Amino acid sequence: MSEQNTKSLIYVLRKLAIDTLSIREGSDPEATIEGITKDISFKGHAAWILIFSILIASIGLNANSTATVIGAMLISPLMGPILGIGTAIGIHDVDMMRRALKNLAIAVFISLATSTLYFALTPLNLEQSELLARTKPTILDVFVAFFGGFSGIIAGSRKEKSNVIPGVAIATALMPPLCTAGYGLATGMYSYFFGAFYLFFINSVFITLSTYIVVKFLRFPVKTFIDRARYRKYRSILFAFLIIVVSPSAVIFFKVIQETRFKISADAFIKDNTTFNESELLTSKVSYTDSLSVIDLYYMGKKIDEGQIVFLNEMIPRYGLSATKDEMFPVTIKTEVRIHQEDGQDFDIDEKFAQYSNTLHVNLLKDIYTKNDELIKDKDLKIKLLEKRIFNLTKEQEDTLHLDQISKELHFQFPQVKRFAINDITIQSWVGDSLVSEKSPVLLLELDEKTKKKEKQSQELTQRTQEWIRIRLNNEEIKALVL
Repeated sequence: MSEQNTKSLIYVLRKLAIDTLSIREGSDPEATIEGITKDISFKGHAAWILIFSILIASIGLNANSTATVIGAMLISPLMGPILGIGTAIGIHDVDMMRRALKNLAIAVFISLATSTLYFALTPLNLEQSELLARTKPTILDVFVAFFGGFSGIIAGSRKEKSNVIPGVAIATALMPPLCTAGYGLATGMYSYFFGAFYLFFINSVFITLSTYIVVKFLRFPVKTFIDRARYRKYRSILFAFLIIVVSPSAVIFFKVIQETRFKISADAFIKDNTTFNESELLTSKVSYTDSLSVIDLYYMGKKIDEGQIVFLNEMIPRYGLSATKDEMFPVTIKTEVRIHQEDGQDFDIDEKFAQYSNTLHVNLLKDIYTKNDELIKDKDLKIKLLEKRIFNLTKEQEDTLHLDQISKELHFQFPQVKRFAINDITIQSWVGDSLVSEKSPVLLLELDEKTKKKEKQSQELTQRTQEWIRIRLNNEEIKALVL
């Protein structure tokens, strides 16, 4: 390929990339600023929507319902003042910044007060996984907030609005951390409060940062100009602030990685080295801390002797458990194996086995009884449904046979009748000022053309047919009518 062709290809690819990834085209800065300004305030209906969404999110965390938490995030108006802060910084609007900060503080206060009150009153104070997931923010949460903020402000800056904002609210998870912080205040678990509130704080900061970057890139109209020296000073302060904010999450993320590595190695150690003759490992427990980590092993059967305990402790270093080191963050973690077992002299394996067997037998019988009871109820319901269906089919069949017989008799008695139908019709009549409805059985007749032309003969035939059908069906209320 010649140099000229290479340059042409690079030019085409560059133009294609610019056209594909450009976000300036289709943006509407004035309308975007106006829309964000409207969403900043937390008065009236917005405050009540926030209260109700916080209650829904708190119930979802309490009941460990992911769907409920997501639903609460969809209706939450918390994104408004956060986008407002980022926009105000980007366009140098001091008044807008003050309003956004004031309303964000109001929103945070309402959220904390509502969630704290809920968790103080609810009888369910269980620490569910949905709640615990918001107590240890990591650097990954920073990235989610950062990229989510980009999505939100880019979608909001379009002339044609989309439904991206609710998705951003779900991804960045602004509400659940505030609810978890309320749980920490209500239960006195302040580590939960600080961890969850820190997660909300970093989410808010990095949504604000991404909003600021996009506002600058799209060249939103600046309200007041700042000289270059002051702008550089503000930018340096901003970078320092971001480093301070991110640092704790980076440390937490590093600890999470260390803990995960430790637990993987501990599981491998337990799997490979904890099987001994005549001793059964019932369960194990791995506890990780920065200073001393413990692997608790619970045995039944023959007592674990000192030699076996020495063997277990000698195998620890081979799995990287005695010391975990990292080039960037040198860390040494001591790991200890602890054996838990009943005294061998007082331990009767046969007696214990009999106890376990009896307990298992009782639980098994309970389970079988419960399942059989449910199965019987299910079968009874199916039998009733089948009986009802058979009854309906039989009745339909009897009605069909009954109608066929009447048809034959009617044709024999009155050959002038070409077709007929028997049905209940609703007759409505006025009694004074009231409209009364009643059902009446009717025999509808269609006579042949010859009989239709003779009115007197037609009336006589109708009368005789009515008398016959009343005797035949033993029903004096049936009326015969000619179509």
